[in-house]
Amino acid sequence: MMVRISALFSIFVCTGILTFSAQQDTFRVEAEEVRLDVLVTEKGKPVPGLSAADFEVFDNGVRQEIQYVTLQKQTPVGATLVFDMSWSVSGELLGHLKDAAREFLGNLGEEDHAALITFNNAVILRSPHTRDLAKIRAALGRAEPFGNSSLFDGSYAGLIVAESRPDPPLLIIFSDGRDTFSWLTEEAVLETAKRSEAVVYAVSAGRLPNRTFSTPESLFQARGGKLQGNSFLRELTDFTGGSLIGVESTRDLTAVFLGILEEFRQRYLLTYRPRGVSESGWHKLEVRVKLRSAKVSARPGYLRTSRLDTEK
Repeated sequence: MMVRISALFSIFVCTGILTFSAQQDTFRVEAEEVRLDVLVTEKGKPVPGLSAADFEVFDNGVRQEIQYVTLQKQTPVGATLVFDMSWSVSGELLGHLKDAAREFLGNLGEEDHAALITFNNAVILRSPHTRDLAKIRAALGRAEPFGNSSLFDGSYAGLIVAESRPDPPLLIIFSDGRDTFSWLTEEAVLETAKRSEAVVYAVSAGRLPNRTFSTPESLFQARGGKLQGNSFLRELTDFTGGSLIGVESTRDLTAVFLGILEEFRQRYLLTYRPRGVSESGWHKLEVRVKLRSAKVSARPGYLRTSRLDTEK
């Protein structure tokens, strides 16, 4: 979604290790345009063929005029993969994760691109965004588990790298939800998520009620539920309009990853210029569709920073 923003941040890549400082982030509104990513489902399946006339968007309670509505599948996919590579990801789990990632990459199109980040004691940018998916596969093959989990730092890096391309960003995080080594705080990462356009899907080992993943299509029917011990991932996905997904067996990871890609392609991208609302602060969003039986999933709002605020 989101107000188009530019982030002034420090990212230093040295021998493949990504370091950064959240305290130096400065976000500046560059254009008065909001892009809102929306999933519309009916009876657990995506609703196709909607236009601007089918949607209503309210920004802080004020109805907005929608300029454009497009399906994500009509634009290139920009996927950022962020994987836990601590000691907890090893053996059969590591093999299933790599297999799922390879299948995901194999289902990307010629115009799509991807990036790969792993985290343990350090956050490592294995590959920046590229259409040369063979480079991603090679980098994935070299990744091996080690040390502790810096989930917060890795998630922050994923948000920043996802924003490095103009395409609507998809961010997939694989983690058990536990952080044991981060420098950044949970709150700092969530504040960044409020300003980001990325749609975050988090995948974690552990079953969610009423969720099964025997086929990629089953993901559409698997939204909701709770994962104990994953409050950070829950909030991160809620803030960005994505979903937290639990898998009972890591053998289901391939179906989950393919389901995420298919669901993302079925999402709508709504664009509007905010009118009648303040230039800064938290903006509550509400999206409605005229099809009353449909369910709408979107981020609850966004944090907008005016030029005046950034100059103080």
